[in-house]
Amino acid sequence: MRLQFIVCKVMQREAYFCAARSKNVVDVRLMEQGLHDQPDRLRSEVQKALEATTDIQGRPFDATLLGYGLCSNGIVGLSADIPIVVPRGHDCITLLLGSKEKYKEYFDSHRGVYWYSPGWIESGKQPSEERYENLLKEYKQKYGDDNAQYLMEVEQTWMKEYNWATYIDWGLVDSEGFEEYTKSCADFLGWNYDELRGDPSLMQRMVDGQWNQDEFLIVKPGQKIGEDLTSEGIIKAE
Repeated sequence: MRLQFIVCKVMQREAYFCAARSKNVVDVRLMEQGLHDQPDRLRSEVQKALEATTDIQGRPFDATLLGYGLCSNGIVGLSADIPIVVPRGHDCITLLLGSKEKYKEYFDSHRGVYWYSPGWIESGKQPSEERYENLLKEYKQKYGDDNAQYLMEVEQTWMKEYNWATYIDWGLVDSEGFEEYTKSCADFLGWNYDELRGDPSLMQRMVDGQWNQDEFLIVKPGQKIGEDLTSEGIIKAE
């Protein structure tokens, strides 16, 4: 099969790793990181990407794979002229951990977890001392020292909801460096540190075309992606 894989840039290492091992021809299309923070924009940008049904040489794709979970309802309403294959998960962490069950088990036993991975760390947006210092400097330049301190206190209040900095390691790169970085973030933030071995099997089955109903939703042409949080399916076609 010839497949298009639309995926957030924070998972580019993992996406190319699985695509390289697939028996299928997989064209990886990277999307801007952070779109999940703006669900309407995510929906708009991904919908534009879904309009591509052929590769640059005009050869038709058999299906489009979405490397997104529900992602704050950002994929709800998406449709295409060829089948769309979507993992049944709340967000990209399901793909990094290998199953929605593993995600749920860890999330339920580690309340207040903030996830770290190579792609997320490289994005520069994870909570860290570096991010704190850069933001403080920006606020001082714009609003002065006193206002900057106040704004930082307000900006940091959401961090009180978190207790864990958990690093997901696929072992694709020099993981020790990313682990140490996550540990330093945990120390700075006063969080607990943990690390999990990532599991590429779910993403690999996705690019290999092994789309069982429990793990993947197949959206046929003419259907749209809908929200289905009343079941373990997370999403549905309608």
